[in-house]
Amino acid sequence: MSQELIEQALKTATDTKDILFGADVLGRTGELFARVFPGARVLVVADGNTFAAAGEEVVASLAAAGVEAAEEPYVFPGTPTLYAGYENVEILREHIRPLENTVVCSIASGTLNDIAKLASGELGREYMNVCTAPSVDGYASFGASISRDGFKITRDCPAPAALVADLRVIAASPKRLIATGYGDLIEKIPAGADWILADELGIEAIDDYVWSLVQGPLRDALADPERIGEGDVEAITGLAEGNIMSGLAMQAAQSSRPASGAGHQFSHVWEMEGHGLDWEPPLSHGMKVGVGTVASCAIWEEALKIDVGAIDVEAVVVAAPSDEEVEAKVRSLMIPRIADEAVKHTVFKNLQGDELRARLADLKRVWPRLVERVRPQLIAPEKAAERLEKVGAPSHPEMIGIDMDRFRETHVKAQMIRSRYTILDALVDMGLFDEVIARLFSPDGYWGRHPGV
Repeated sequence: MSQELIEQALKTATDTKDILFGADVLGRTGELFARVFPGARVLVVADGNTFAAAGEEVVASLAAAGVEAAEEPYVFPGTPTLYAGYENVEILREHIRPLENTVVCSIASGTLNDIAKLASGELGREYMNVCTAPSVDGYASFGASISRDGFKITRDCPAPAALVADLRVIAASPKRLIATGYGDLIEKIPAGADWILADELGIEAIDDYVWSLVQGPLRDALADPERIGEGDVEAITGLAEGNIMSGLAMQAAQSSRPASGAGHQFSHVWEMEGHGLDWEPPLSHGMKVGVGTVASCAIWEEALKIDVGAIDVEAVVVAAPSDEEVEAKVRSLMIPRIADEAVKHTVFKNLQGDELRARLADLKRVWPRLVERVRPQLIAPEKAAERLEKVGAPSHPEMIGIDMDRFRETHVKAQMIRSRYTILDALVDMGLFDEVIARLFSPDGYWGRHPGV
């Protein structure tokens, strides 16, 4: 069934032409390469760890399919852990540049996949990837999450033209990479609620087909975190499929909206601040996203307690900050290299006067139906935390080196760094954001009940 779902999703993918997904498909890598890139030479790119996991079989498969190697495989060191820095993109790009009629076949999890994706993209070349872990939803997505001067953002480039996902290889990956993939995928639950909110307000309509690509397999993919964490092939099949389908959904939508909501914005703040990039191994995206998921579920839980119909519209409009006040607040919180971008997004979202009155009227109008739609979509923050713990992923900010004061401040920063409308923005529009945060960190609130680990 997994291959059927993927083949259906490929029909609307903009970049990815073919995917091999299943147990023992690694030996068909050469067949796939020859079909998607007829007549091209190949450069296999890996690091010491990923080459050990799949390199020899990939190289043999390419040779058996008659694919000419441009040169010997390019293998980054396996230790220390390869860093998703732009300097590594430049190194690989300049190595590839003189190799004519050559397509990169990377053997990679998230970091090296992004490096190969951006290096190939900057040269206007297609590439393919052999997945070695179920660690990200970025395998089949466009864009690469790369740091430059300590600042990590997603940089534009096409998705891979082809992917190989051998479940035997993926299930044998390090447990921390399995856990990080689970953390990335579980955020699709509150992200779905954020999209429902934007849909109800007429800000960003839900595309039913794209929604089905992510949300359709999601619950089954997340259902058995213990077996996933143990590396059970059957359980990991759903996790790997869910992350690949998320990438294909982003291609179909030409947006990350189907796979990313407020929970991801917590991770984005910490990545922009460079948190955990100097760890060994570096703190992964999915580990941060998992904590952001618990935060997002807790925020939604508090939001659904609000009597929106009782909001005093005129009082909220009178108290609304000016653009200048918003900019000053952003600059007081953000480090300089983030501030300009954050100001742009936050001022864009800052409604005043009649625009704010209209938004509040819309929120009052849609709120009862919104509650009906998002309640079955969401899970309790305790449940999200329990699932993360079972799979071996962090569920509390202190588990990723974020103290509670910084974590509380991250709630505010997360609303500032993206223009995408989420529950954070609805609370700001209602003038209740600070109040909700205070409740979350009060003795009776979720974080007040879970103050440390």
